Amino acid sequence: METGQLVHLVDDSAAMRSLAADILSGAGFTVREHPAADSLLGDPALAEAGCVVTDFRMPRIDGLDLLSRLRAGGSLVPVILLTAHADVSTAVRAMKLGAFDFIEKPFANRDLVRAVRCAVRGSRSASPDVRHALASERLSRLTERERQVLARILLGLTHREIGDDLSISHRTVEVFRARIMAKTECASVQDLVRIALEAGFD
Repeated sequence: METGQLVHLVDDSAAMRSLAADILSGAGFTVREHPAADSLLGDPALAEAGCVVTDFRMPRIDGLDLLSRLRAGGSLVPVILLTAHADVSTAVRAMKLGAFDFIEKPFANRDLVRAVRCAVRGSRSASPDVRHALASERLSRLTERERQVLARILLGLTHREIGDDLSISHRTVEVFRARIMAKTECASVQDLVRIALEAGFD
C-alpha cells in the first residue's frame, strides 16, 4: 500500500473518474478529482502532486494540451495519459512531451496502479542510460526491412501507406509489424513507441 501520495485525476466522465479514483484509493493513494484540465491547472495542490492521471480526449483542453501546459509552466510532475482512441502519432507526441505512460482504455486495475506507483516513485525501475541500452538491444534484433517498416509506423502511416511507400503489399506490412512486435517484446503500439524513443530510434 502507498502512504497517501497525492494523485490528481482528470477526466470529463464522472463515471470514469469514480472508477479510477476507487481503484487508486484502494491502493492507498490520496486522489483529487477534476472534471476538466483547467480545474487541475487552477488547483494550488498541483504543486504537491505525486502524479497526474488524465484522460486524453476532453473538451477545451485535452490531455496532450494539458501535458504541454504543465511542461511549459515548469512542472515536472509525472503525467499518465488514458485513452480509448490510441494512435501512433498521438503516442509519439505524448512521449516526446515527456508523458510518463500511455494507457489504453479499458485498462486492468493492476496496470493503472502499477503505472501510478512507478510514477510517484519517480522511476521506471531503471536509469535512463539503462533504459536506453535495453531499448537499443531490443531494436538491434530487427532486420533492415523491419527497421524501415518501424520508422513508418512511428510516422503514423497506415499499413497500406507503408506498403505503397516500400512497394510491398499491406498484408506483408502486417507480417512485418507482427515480427517487430514479437522481436521487441512489445505488447502494444505504445510500448513500441516508448522503446523506440528510449533507444533514440531515428
